[in-house]
Amino acid sequence: MHSFLFELGIEELPDSVIVPAINSIKLSFEKMLSEQNLDHGEIRIGSTPRRLAISAAGLPEKQADVEICKTGPSVTIAYDDKGNLSKAGMGFVRKCGAAEQDVFVQKTEKGEFIAVSFVQKGMQCREILRDWIPEAISQIPLPKKMIWKSKSLAFSRPIRWIVALWDTQIIDLDFHGISSGRTSFGNRYLGLDISIEIQSAADYEGAMTSGCVIVDREKRRSMITDQFSTLFTDGSLMVKPDERLLETVCNLVEYPWAVIAEFDASFLKLPERIITSTISQNQKYFSVYGADGALSNKFVFISNGDPKQSEIIKAGNEKVVAARLEDALWFFEEDCKRGLDAFVPHLTEVVFQSQLSTMADKTNRILAISEYLCCELSYDDAQKIKVMRTAQLCKADLLSLMLGEKEFAKLQGYMGMHYALVAGEDPEVAQGIYEHYMPRGSNDSLPQSVCGAICAVADKLDTVCGIIGVGLMPTGSADPFALRRAAGGLVQIVADRAWDIDLEHLIDFAFDILSTNKVQLKPGSKDNCKSFFAQRVNWLLKELGIAYDTVASVCVAGFARLPHLIAKARALEELRQDSSFVKLVIGFKRVSNIIERETGLATADPALFESEAERDLYDGLSSLSKNIGEALLHLDYPGALLELVDFGEKIDAFFDNVLVNCEDPILRQNRHKLLAAIRAEFIKVADLSLIVVDSDKNGE
Repeated sequence: MHSFLFELGIEELPDSVIVPAINSIKLSFEKMLSEQNLDHGEIRIGSTPRRLAISAAGLPEKQADVEICKTGPSVTIAYDDKGNLSKAGMGFVRKCGAAEQDVFVQKTEKGEFIAVSFVQKGMQCREILRDWIPEAISQIPLPKKMIWKSKSLAFSRPIRWIVALWDTQIIDLDFHGISSGRTSFGNRYLGLDISIEIQSAADYEGAMTSGCVIVDREKRRSMITDQFSTLFTDGSLMVKPDERLLETVCNLVEYPWAVIAEFDASFLKLPERIITSTISQNQKYFSVYGADGALSNKFVFISNGDPKQSEIIKAGNEKVVAARLEDALWFFEEDCKRGLDAFVPHLTEVVFQSQLSTMADKTNRILAISEYLCCELSYDDAQKIKVMRTAQLCKADLLSLMLGEKEFAKLQGYMGMHYALVAGEDPEVAQGIYEHYMPRGSNDSLPQSVCGAICAVADKLDTVCGIIGVGLMPTGSADPFALRRAAGGLVQIVADRAWDIDLEHLIDFAFDILSTNKVQLKPGSKDNCKSFFAQRVNWLLKELGIAYDTVASVCVAGFARLPHLIAKARALEELRQDSSFVKLVIGFKRVSNIIERETGLATADPALFESEAERDLYDGLSSLSKNIGEALLHLDYPGALLELVDFGEKIDAFFDNVLVNCEDPILRQNRHKLLAAIRAEFIKVADLSLIVVDSDKNGE
């Protein structure tokens, strides 16, 4: 058995490109082995900023020989009058890669046809691999490509070398003027001229380690975490875990070496996230915290250079951090001198969206919606004052010097909170300014304060209604304004706080505000917006673990009262395993199926009833309507569902004793009217015809 190695040497790739690139190579390699029927042993991948590599063991010398038998055209077509193969016959033979002597006549029930039978010799494995390498390179997904060397070669960064080995032998190939060989290069920070001769494919990782290159990404990750655990042995300090940053750093270095550095302790008076943003997000360093959970003035960076030069490297990194923090401190102090209120008038200078005017106009809409919510939710005047103050100031920090700098732009809301606290605002107002952006993503927390929750809902509602209102509805995967995230966050907040508000009325109000502000709304945009929110409600119910058919069933009655919808869905989930409920569902499906195509049915006429089962069903309907109404009024959804279950006996008796689709059209129509009335009462609770039961699954 044999070993194979392919390494693509490149100028430093962006960290976001490396993992998709090496995964693409691995998938392509596995697909090729499968298609070529090549057995193999372990497949290993390696990646650093300067290389993408894949190796495999246990490969055969060549493909196994395969006996080929193929049937071609009929004998009458395959031979000419002289008994020689015709153009059609020879074309078939050539297409199969066979010779004329391989042809024989095959007799079948449909007639006589020519056929070929021959042994296809397996290709040499190294030849297959040689052909695969250029194909694999061209298939690597790259968001941005550059052209150099030749117009036909486009890649994210210049390709510098290719290593291709079959055991100890070089697999000769030329890729746009770049010849393969056995020469790789070590850690560039330890000398660009350090070449590494790889003698055997099986020795690859060991050879690269000698050049201070850890090819295995997971090994580099383990090295970093192991070094973290030994940096502060007395337990007074610890490196803050940051999985996302760790993933990034693994793609930035070839031989990781953790180094402790520090900045002047005077910078600790800055808000914590300014410092951690500077250290972690911008510089890709790790923050260090004390045992008490307080941020320290130390940080850890992962060097890719010579450990012997750590002090020099540390001094350079400390200088960069100090410069950034000095800028941040100046921005912060200057912003504090002006105060948050001073930024509000300048919101007229910031465009929210070209058709929705400025951030000042958006702030006014947030104020109006926040006031509406306070009234709908019956908050007292004291709470309302806090909410309105939060709404007034929530966008003000966008005009601060701090957020004017690109590196701190993600701190919107957070900076507003701190500026509000410095200015002496109510702590809940300050918290609300920060929280009104929540949730920022799928893993983010929800607002904890009333101010934050109301302003978050108001802000997200205005964004979704405004953007959809002017005709920019998300399509497919394109959602440039993150409307799905905004609408999803809104319904999450409403559900989390169990706010009894009508979402449809809330959308109506938001559109009224937009109209009052002379926004040019597209026809039908309000209905589109309601449908959009209905989809997000549907999504939320499924996220809460509610079965898809239960969600469909309860949403038929509307999505407006979210807490009621959730309570109804959970009550239905609890009841649906009961045998009597399953029987009810089956009966209700019959009701729905019979009147599925009927429209405009009026009230049934009792004078036309012929059986006791009809009268009993009709008489029970008024009681059912009353009892369901009482249960829904008191939000007793389990009680409402049990009313339906009890009524199921009358439905069963009706179907057992009455032929609904009788020959008499008047009687048939009257019975359809009765069933339509039953369905209308059931729909007030849920459309049980959408519930999937075992009989549906079995096709009974």
